[in-house]
Amino acid sequence: MVTARSDPQELRAIVRQHGLRATPARIAVLAVLRAAEAPLSHAEVADRLESHGWDATTIYRNLSDFVDAGLVRRTDVAHIWRFELAIAGHDTSAHPHFVCTECGTMECLPKVEVVMPRAGPRAVRQHKIEVQLRGLCDACS
Repeated sequence: MVTARSDPQELRAIVRQHGLRATPARIAVLAVLRAAEAPLSHAEVADRLESHGWDATTIYRNLSDFVDAGLVRRTDVAHIWRFELAIAGHDTSAHPHFVCTECGTMECLPKVEVVMPRAGPRAVRQHKIEVQLRGLCDACS
């Protein structure tokens, strides 16, 4: 999590280690994702950075660059991309998520072991899948 003691130099180093230029917008996007308790949509990241003056397109491009560089994982939730860090210090492995079918909030769930068959689509065989549980969150139930 990013806290008051977060070091911008550390964030710059992380961005550079993934082969990207450490621009102020990228550092800000990374800080937002690092502070998040659950995957965020592009709109949620843009809302949190509204006071910085970056436009939504810049934020989206940075999110996409982070995904391409392996710094961020992108998950499709009801046709809305959500983004979360995929680096050391965070849960870097794929893990299940809970999605509220009423309000759309998303939470990370503890790791579970899912035994996949050896046969089936290539994505299953290569373990490139996502597990999502859907239902009503506590606030909506």
